[in-house]
Amino acid sequence: MQSTRRNLPQLLGDARRWFEEGLSAAMQAAGATPVSPTQAWLFAVLDDQGTTVSELARRMGVTRQTAHQAVHSLLAAGLVEQVQDPASARQRLIRRTEEGVRAHRQAGIVLERLEEQLAERIGREAVDALRAALEAPWGRPPSPSSQ
Repeated sequence: MQSTRRNLPQLLGDARRWFEEGLSAAMQAAGATPVSPTQAWLFAVLDDQGTTVSELARRMGVTRQTAHQAVHSLLAAGLVEQVQDPASARQRLIRRTEEGVRAHRQAGIVLERLEEQLAERIGREAVDALRAALEAPWGRPPSPSSQ
């Protein structure tokens, strides 16, 4: 018989989707430009001064092509812009537009409210323990030889 116990990555994925869906619904209700979870993740890892597409892809754990597609759609929505990298004539930086800064700030407020709602549902101690566990240094993933 197959176990019904879900593994930790599945549970973490569900938790992430809970926040993504709550964020998306709240932002849509506020009249913000709709964005996909990938676009929202790109926005979250974007530096204020700008970030290259290659670095965005690395931070997101996706291919450069996936990051480029997300950037392209956010450019079209007017939430980010491309600017010349002052450190390199060959590179362009992606950074938030004024509208993007406003949307990012609004999303931060929504995420704080979602965390408070979660604390009301599962308890402040559980949320604090979850945060502490996720913020703790886990080190590099084990190598195949150590498993």
